[in-house]
Amino acid sequence: MTVTLSSSLKGASAQMLGALGGILKKGADHAAAHKLPEDVLLTFRLFPDMFPLTRQVQIATDQVTRGAARLAGMDLPSFPDVETSFAQLIERTNKANAYVQGASSEAMDKR
Repeated sequence: MTVTLSSSLKGASAQMLGALGGILKKGADHAAAHKLPEDVLLTFRLFPDMFPLTRQVQIATDQVTRGAARLAGMDLPSFPDVETSFAQLIERTNKANAYVQGASSEAMDKR
């Protein structure tokens, strides 16, 4: 059985974006359980030179969708960086996964 580039990318992306969505869901649940404003967690940095969580999620989704677009020879997708809640970030991970899964496997595998 031959492992194709598209199956590797789509499988890894689905796993990574699914896990990221799950982590964000746990963050939302934690904020709700402890009555914390979501922005406390979404703007948190483990170290001063890190991007806040919101920006890290945006970068991760941009990387995977733009990589898929380049491999499939498609125009780069544009996801505006406007998320301010866990729900919006989870939706972004779902949109990114849908984009990657919908990219042409045939076009990717020609590379």
